Amino acid sequence: MELSVVEDTAIVTSIGLPNPVTAAEADGAVLEITGGASLAGQVTISGAKNSALVVMAGTLLCSQPCRIRNIPNLMDIARMGEVLTALGVKLKREGDALTVDASTIAHTKAPYDVVSRLRASFFVIGPLLARMGVARIPLPGGCAIGARPVELHVRGLQAMGADVHIEHGTVHAYVPGSGGRLKGAKIYLDYPSVGATETLMMAATLADGETIIENAAQEPEVADLANFCRAMGARIRGAGTNTITIVGVPSLHSTDYGIIPDRIEAGTFLVAGAMTRSEISIAPIIPEHLTAVIAKLHEIGGQVVVDGPSRVRYVPSHRISPTDIQTGPFPGFPTDMQAQFMALMAVCEGSSLITETVFENRLRHVAELNRMGADIRLNGNCAIIKGVHQLSGAPVLATDLRASAALVLAGLAAKGTTTIQGLHHLDRGYDDLEGKLRLLGANLRRYHDGAPVPV
Repeated sequence: MELSVVEDTAIVTSIGLPNPVTAAEADGAVLEITGGASLAGQVTISGAKNSALVVMAGTLLCSQPCRIRNIPNLMDIARMGEVLTALGVKLKREGDALTVDASTIAHTKAPYDVVSRLRASFFVIGPLLARMGVARIPLPGGCAIGARPVELHVRGLQAMGADVHIEHGTVHAYVPGSGGRLKGAKIYLDYPSVGATETLMMAATLADGETIIENAAQEPEVADLANFCRAMGARIRGAGTNTITIVGVPSLHSTDYGIIPDRIEAGTFLVAGAMTRSEISIAPIIPEHLTAVIAKLHEIGGQVVVDGPSRVRYVPSHRISPTDIQTGPFPGFPTDMQAQFMALMAVCEGSSLITETVFENRLRHVAELNRMGADIRLNGNCAIIKGVHQLSGAPVLATDLRASAALVLAGLAAKGTTTIQGLHHLDRGYDDLEGKLRLLGANLRRYHDGAPVPV
């Protein structure tokens, strides 16, 4: 596939991504929700945030321009664009398509101010090291939901022959020798980390020889990245299973690739249907990516009807039954849906137990839900939820990305008005959540400094 070289200067605003001031504006903004409205209609699901971010990083492997379609319009995407720009990559956005020209990589050090706000930007270490033989990446940031250490990334790169050390908060990595090429290796991950699996898989695409990653993450986003790399000519098999084999190739070529739909956004809208007792249709989706979420929705009494290969419909029940949930790596119940289901369990008829096993600090939304009248007690990493008849509107604060979505869902079902602060979290990971909810009939509006934000 041929793509023209991008001439635009690759500042974030020039590629049609959110303006860098958006995050600061969101900090001072308030989302006001008047609960009780019934929802109806169809939602269009955007491209998967967690796929788009790592695929953007993966374009560094290719010395020719690549076009990525179905890119969501998110603050995290803008920040990844800033990281690539700082490395000398040229970007151009047209609608939901992003053309990335990494033919010239001018720098191998990522900027601290962006990496510290976006954990996914650490993913550039694998492709940079594979292609350039050197990378300097600050330790990552993002939501304060747990430690999420980078040791698995580092040990895997070291197994492939890289010299890696951490100094003054920056990971320094280089490939010794004149060739500057990583070597294939057999790597066992102590935990099936999505980030480590993706980093090492990208690094292995250009390595000399065969790399086998055992106990690999099986998330759909890992398979999506593998499919993108294969579309560029990489030799990868087993992605989506716990053992991935990569045979390195000398170089990769240009491609045009579409990102999978966002399974977490889809799950969030299904829960919106359950919480408001509303029938909602969502598309496009890949139903197999939602197996655990759909199973739990069936347990509570709702129905998820498959209307086609990429469309499902939530049909509500009059009663929400309790259920127990334990988060875990895919195909287990996703940690990114834990907060939304906690909001749902808060209005069920009975008691539920949610156990968070992936991140140790991902239950801070409990206090905010309790502020709205929920009855939730914490015991370590477990939340004991006693369902109440109805939540009440209240001023609340979003504590992380998925917590912000849970509070929006709670506000939709609550009696009265809910005001949510900390909207920079919401803008990191949901593409026009407010606009999509308004199309379904929700009554919500964003305000900044007391003035309504134009819709």
